[in-house]
Amino acid sequence: MSTLNRRDFLERTHRSAAGLAAGLTVLSDPRSVRATPANDRLALAMVGVGGGRGHSLAMGFLERGDCEIGYVCDVNRALHEPRAKEYASRQGGKRPKCVQDFREMLTDGAVDAVVIATPPHWHALATILCCRAGKDVYCEKPQSHNCWEGRQAVEAARKYDRIVQIGTQNRSAPYNLAAKRYLEEGKLGRIHLCRVHEQRHEANFRWGPDSAPPDTLNWDMWNGPAPERKYNQAIHSQWRQLWDYGGGQMAYQGIHQLDLARWLCGVDYPSGVYCAGGRFSTPGDAETPDTQSAVFEFPNLLMTYEQTLYTSYMLESDDGIRNGDIFPYWPQNATRIELYGDLGVMYVSRMGGGWQVYVRTKDRKPVVKDQMYGRYPDADHKANFVESVKRRKRPNADIEEGHRSLLLVHYANISCRLGGRKLRIDPQTERILDDPEAMGLFQRAYRKPWAAEDPV
Repeated sequence: MSTLNRRDFLERTHRSAAGLAAGLTVLSDPRSVRATPANDRLALAMVGVGGGRGHSLAMGFLERGDCEIGYVCDVNRALHEPRAKEYASRQGGKRPKCVQDFREMLTDGAVDAVVIATPPHWHALATILCCRAGKDVYCEKPQSHNCWEGRQAVEAARKYDRIVQIGTQNRSAPYNLAAKRYLEEGKLGRIHLCRVHEQRHEANFRWGPDSAPPDTLNWDMWNGPAPERKYNQAIHSQWRQLWDYGGGQMAYQGIHQLDLARWLCGVDYPSGVYCAGGRFSTPGDAETPDTQSAVFEFPNLLMTYEQTLYTSYMLESDDGIRNGDIFPYWPQNATRIELYGDLGVMYVSRMGGGWQVYVRTKDRKPVVKDQMYGRYPDADHKANFVESVKRRKRPNADIEEGHRSLLLVHYANISCRLGGRKLRIDPQTERILDDPEAMGLFQRAYRKPWAAEDPV
């Protein structure tokens, strides 16, 4: 058995940059692009700081020392004071400006880049508006609400020559870069099956009574391009289970594994997609599936996605795995990817879970041929974004790649909502062939004035 570690991989990378996939960057120190003078710091605007992820991103960028937050943009002004106070305390007392409508920030030339961490029904539209205003963007996954607006956001990034990084951190993880090189060197042989898993416990919910929105919340803007509806407190925690706002668990979490799997396999568009599923486990008001199985057909490769949200015994990699020299117990790892080559099988887990390659058993005992421990890649991904902005080069998780990966989710959900109908995909246009009903879910009807324009 051979074991690769982070240090070995980085040393090999520095000796032979040709070993990496084109356009990817690994930094031996995620803070190595730090610029200490205040006028060299990247000025960021945070859009959406109410959820845990938006605030976590803000704190992570501030921790680097070469970024500062110039704006706190959130539709709930109750968050403005506590967030501005905390961020100021971490950037020498410099207090960010606070606005409910992030568009007020777009005309400020002092803002270099925008970090978008709203619910996903806003992601593409906010990205387009920021690119149009000349801002670079770090946008949380999922990149879009539907197929059409995802491509529009890509076009905006290209038209206005903007750096747009999607928050799929696994593309910046050294252990995943090593896994990709391992596969490209043919050490697993020819791969014809890739299985992607998203298995955990996510409860259903019941709507409470509608009510007036809090005085501090601009509910109309929170709802944005989604159909008009009355305010309900449950919306803040349950949007990901509603088709108007998200794409279910596959879009919310499964996209991490699907993006990593598509990248490792080196594939782009599927020729066919079919998906079955439903809300089987517990009754409630959630619209998106708790059980889902999808098949994506690529040339000489089948990729599958399997989801169960009633399986509390399935375990996501904890901090001991993500930042320690330990591997998951693969049969119960909630977010594993299995790549079946003709020379062995590779198990990979996202967010620091590492990877192992198994070959035929010996004396009835498992044989691990190669392996590499992982580390949580959040800092690496932020470093790559900052470096990409300063050097004006495409980031590891460029918006084009984020869009192509999320198309898998959109196609699968469309198929599932149509009863498991097989979809045929045109890779040139990304459109679904010979199926007007499926194309009816390709793009949403936008509520004015929150509409993505064509052309961007």
